[in-house]
Amino acid sequence: MIRDLAAIMFIAIASPALTSSAVAQGQVTVDMPDLSGMSEADAERLIAALAQINVITSNCPDYRVTDGEWTLLTGTGDMLAARLGIDPASYDRNYFAPAFETLEDPGACDRIGPKARPIIDDLIAMGGSTDPSQ
Repeated sequence: MIRDLAAIMFIAIASPALTSSAVAQGQVTVDMPDLSGMSEADAERLIAALAQINVITSNCPDYRVTDGEWTLLTGTGDMLAARLGIDPASYDRNYFAPAFETLEDPGACDRIGPKARPIIDDLIAMGGSTDPSQ
């Protein structure tokens, strides 16, 4: 499923209500993790990892995620961008452009794809959810 990342990121960054939940296309809403104790350095590392995971899970059929998982991943990235003061253009340029470049490596899917599940599990352990609530 192709997702309009720029539009979702803009909406998420512009919406302060997304600190507790995030909405994806099709109105999938999930609870977001509590990132309040995360250092700025950890937030920067996580946002970069989330961009890579997003690109891989959206472009590598063997590593697809559910809409709830995708919303958790992208919503968390959006929360981190807002926390770090990163505007949508900088988010795309500094995080998504390098993540898309990884697709040029034929082994990228199998190298990065397996990292999605542990990150999703960590975000759930921090209070996030992948179960859509309507």
